[in-house]
Parts: sequence; C-alpha cells; structure tokens
Amino acid sequence: MNGTIQKNHDYKKYIIDSKLQYFKPHASKIEKTFAEEISSSLNRDSKFIAPKFFYDKRGSVLFEKICTLPEYYPTRTEIDILKNLQAELSLFIDESFRLVELGSGASVKTRLLLDVFAQIQKTTEYFPIDISEILTESSEQLLRDYANLRITGIIDTYEGGLEFLKNYDERKNLILFLGSSFGNFSPSAGKNFLGKINSTMKSGDLFLIGLDLVKDSHILESAYNDAQGVTAEFNLNVLSRINDELDADFNLSNFSHHSIYNSGDQRIEMYLKSMVKQSVIISKSNLLLNLEKNELIHTEHSHKYTVEQIRTLLESTGFKINHMWLDDKNYFSLTLVSKN
Repeated sequence: MNGTIQKNHDYKKYIIDSKLQYFKPHASKIEKTFAEEISSSLNRDSKFIAPKFFYDKRGSVLFEKICTLPEYYPTRTEIDILKNLQAELSLFIDESFRLVELGSGASVKTRLLLDVFAQIQKTTEYFPIDISEILTESSEQLLRDYANLRITGIIDTYEGGLEFLKNYDERKNLILFLGSSFGNFSPSAGKNFLGKINSTMKSGDLFLIGLDLVKDSHILESAYNDAQGVTAEFNLNVLSRINDELDADFNLSNFSHHSIYNSGDQRIEMYLKSMVKQSVIISKSNLLLNLEKNELIHTEHSHKYTVEQIRTLLESTGFKINHMWLDDKNYFSLTLVSKN
C-alpha cells in the first residue's frame, strides 16, 4: 500500500491519502508479544492459545465465512437488531460523535451504523480497531461506498487501541463492540475489560455492546461445530499461523476441532485435540511442546448471558444502561450504555 509513513512512539503512522490513515505497532513488537504469549500459554499443564491469535489474514477471512453459515445465528440475528435500532439510535447521537469499533473485521455490520451517522453528519470520522490487517482492505472498500467518510485505523489489540484512543483528542465517541467477542473473556477478565473501556470513555461518550443470550444447547453447539467444517478449519488455522510466524512444526492432521456447551458455566468451550502422542518445536518461542494423545489445547470460551446478568454486569462496571434491544427469539442483545 502506498503512502507516507511517519513514526509515532510505538506505532508507525501510514498516511494513505486525505481520507485514510492507520497506525500499526512496529513488527518487532508484535512478533515478540506473540512469541512470548505462546510460550507462556502452551508451557503449562492446562494449555491454551488466546483467541485473539485466530485473526491473522486467513483467520479473519474464515471467520467472515463462518458468519454466513446457516448454523451460525449470531451475525444474522445481530444484523436484524441493528436494522431495527437504526431509527432509535439517532436519538442518542449527533454531529459531534465519532464512530469507534473494536474488532471491526470486514466491517459488514458497521455499514448499518455508518448509515445512521451519514444522515446526521456532513463528514463522519471512523476509527476501526482490529488486530488483523483485513482492516486496511475493509477501510478502502468503505471509502469507495461512503463519500464523506474519514478513517483512522488502529491495527492492534483492543487494549492497545483503547489506550491510543484515550489520549487522542476530546471528540465524543460511540464505541462499538459487536458480535459476541466479549463472551471470549473469562468473567473476571471481562469485568476488567469493561472497566478499561469505562476508563477510556469521556463524559458524553456512548458504548454499544453485543452479547449472546443463553438458549437451547443444540442451537449453541451447532453454531460452533458446523456441518461444512469451516469452524474446524478456523480453529486449526491458529496452528498454521504459529508455524508461519514462529517457525513451528505443527502437523495439522494430528489435531481435531472439539467444542462443547458447558451449561453450568453458560459457555461454549472450544479446543484443539491432539489425536496422537506428539512433540512440536516452536523455535521463536524456544519451546518444545509435548502432547499426550487426546490432550486438549483450549482456544476459546464463548460465554452466554441472561438479560438480568447483562444488566448486573454493566451496572457493576460503572455504566448506565440507556437502551437494550433484543431480537424476536431472544437469541441476542445489543445494549447502549454511557459512563455512570
């Protein structure tokens, strides 16, 4: 991608043109963090890989494919809710707001919010924050479709992007956290993350969060174990990424996708199962990984909530609930909050 490159502390600033710029941490910083985290998370009895590492370029493409599957209800349900809330959302925002999105991905759902902004603003400022470089491609497509849009992308973790945003300027933000990504957090980490968002927000800022609701276990398990095997491919892709970026020798045919719904903890649990006893070298993490047959590597939790649990969670982390929207089947929720 052509453009001017400027240094900005731990980031490089890429100025593509008058409508598009993005910030990206230095490559050495990203690689070091990835290598260190993989070394730490796999060098223990209960092995895991953080779900944020799913989203390299191929992982992001696979996830977008998951979102179109018949079994995967969250995306289409949330889109239906967003279409229904468009008119009401305009009651809460005005020309002074910027749109900020955590985990923007391909920005499909973002368009429904940008349509609202376009009706009330001459120029809309959009800050997508995503760990994947798919952000740059989706931003260019948005600019082709929205003439009065200005984009500043941040290719980083949610936490890094929020810290960046906190010190950026005084403009009011509507922060989006759509999908069911919040469900990936453990209860304690989720509370900490909501606290981080709350501390980032200024008086007058708004936060719109999507949360998946408790429902029949068959519906949940089918959504994370589709008939076409796309979710399995997505899960296994994280091992390909470790091979490519950390010089590892995972043999993907020695692993299988495994997911279950834990009703007691109200969460989908997703794992990679070692089909044989094996050893794997991860050179850049200085790790020799020994796995027993049927040993599990945890890759994701996806927690589900009741409406009452959502209210309690948000109010306990310093938010005031302005409005909650549900679909007709009570499968999914979108909640708009402000800083209390």
